[in-house]
Amino acid sequence: MKKLSLLFAMLLFTFNVLKAETIKVDYKVEFGIIGEIGVAHAKLTRDKNSYVIDIELDSTGIAKTLSGNRKERHISKGHIENGVMVSDLYQIIKSHGSKLSDRVYTIDHKNKKVTREDKKYKKGKLYKERTKVMDDYSKDDLLTLYFNLDSYIKDKNISKDYRFHAVGAEIQDGFVDIHIPNKKELPEYKKLLGNDGAWYARAIVNQNIFSSDKGELFLSVGSDGITKKAILKDLIFFGDVRALKI
Repeated sequence: MKKLSLLFAMLLFTFNVLKAETIKVDYKVEFGIIGEIGVAHAKLTRDKNSYVIDIELDSTGIAKTLSGNRKERHISKGHIENGVMVSDLYQIIKSHGSKLSDRVYTIDHKNKKVTREDKKYKKGKLYKERTKVMDDYSKDDLLTLYFNLDSYIKDKNISKDYRFHAVGAEIQDGFVDIHIPNKKELPEYKKLLGNDGAWYARAIVNQNIFSSDKGELFLSVGSDGITKKAILKDLIFFGDVRALKI
């Protein structure tokens, strides 16, 4: 579960919300031959001035036992500028067994500064605390980036490579790469993800936890902007990780 945070952060991918609305989506996550290892419950609440994205992740089955009932929660809060979500705070809460970690990024847009505060608890008691000013600044965090892609990528039918900066992506040197497939590549995406996507994309996950230098996350996105299926390819030793909308 620890290695799948980015997959969960991408699950909802994009929305084009024009009025006050709350949208809820659930996913199940499967891992290689093991089968289901978790479920994700995602909610977006937005009006013309502000938004909240809240994704809760729970391990299930054998993964729940082996991980000590691992849970994660990703929260993004902020405001709306010209129809686009701008993050003011991004929080990641993780727990397993008697341990809990709470990481909060606070974004100062006026001074273009991001401050990260980490707290770690064991049996309810704080035992470690650290505050750090980050090297990079962005209006997006990892959640808003994927929700805003519908605005950033105007024509999903034109093959192109994009690079975006995001708060929370420091393990990836602060950026995320997105590739829109060309006509020759598209059949491979449809074979992997099905033919019912309105458009397809591949995110390059620059982390050394994968079997190659670049982990590849393939996504099928519906006409409503919600990810229908996501596959994280070739995780070392175990094969693919699949997230499917319930």
